[in-house]
Amino acid sequence: MLSVFKKPIVLLKLEGFVVFLLALVMYWQESFGWTLFWSTVLLPDLALFGYLINAKVGATAYNITHSKLLPGALAVVAIATGNALFSALALIWFVHIGVDRMLGYGLKYPEGFKVTHLGT
Repeated sequence: MLSVFKKPIVLLKLEGFVVFLLALVMYWQESFGWTLFWSTVLLPDLALFGYLINAKVGATAYNITHSKLLPGALAVVAIATGNALFSALALIWFVHIGVDRMLGYGLKYPEGFKVTHLGT
């Protein structure tokens, strides 16, 4: 059991699972609605079109939409303003990022799509 702590890639994937599960349960508890969820959960992947320009633009666009910074900021704004839509969107965004990390899709380096912070 303790050997898992010697493998950072496994820990990062497990952290992704935790982010996914927490955000999904919170979304479900708030009863935000599944139409909004399913219509927006893949929106961060639109950043992949940046790779049609070049790897540097693609990696930058991907990292902007797949870092936890923007959904975290959106969640702070949602809490500060009481905006339920912002809360829902932040949670959906966290679900998306959590699934990606859990599946091994990490933040990208400009050297190529498969070169990530989780390895290649």
